[in-house]
Amino acid sequence: MIRGIHHVAISTPNLARIVAFYRDIIGAEVVYEGGWQQGSEVIDSIVGLKDSHAKQAMLKVGNAYLEFFEYVNPPGKPIDPEYGVNNHGYTHFCLDVQDIDQEYERLSQNGMTFNCPPPNFAGSPIRATYGRDPDGNVVEIQQIMDPAHDFALEQTKTTC
Repeated sequence: MIRGIHHVAISTPNLARIVAFYRDIIGAEVVYEGGWQQGSEVIDSIVGLKDSHAKQAMLKVGNAYLEFFEYVNPPGKPIDPEYGVNNHGYTHFCLDVQDIDQEYERLSQNGMTFNCPPPNFAGSPIRATYGRDPDGNVVEIQQIMDPAHDFALEQTKTTC
């Protein structure tokens, strides 16, 4: 039985920088820092890489976790920092916020770049916009304006 999503994992070229951003700017709590040295056949088998060596950090953000890896070996290839969210695979994760305008300003001043300020969608119960963290990963910020349209809240109501 699947219980839910525990974490999203992201590879980074600079673990210290991205952890500092998510800890100091986003407000995540670092719950684990570690990694593994080259030579672990078990880890190589799990991650599907030969002679892997990585630094790792797990951060708690509200009700979920973000896991970051900086691969020392084999070194990762950079992504196109302007990759389109229409490309296959991971497109973004979303941070739920209480005041989207305030968070947009604060995050803009602290290293995130956004496609546009959060618009007002006519008749919509949410406001949202996409931005990029210092590594170029797409991060959505959203504010649910009407709690009746909070899918997580709706799910809780039906399962309790």
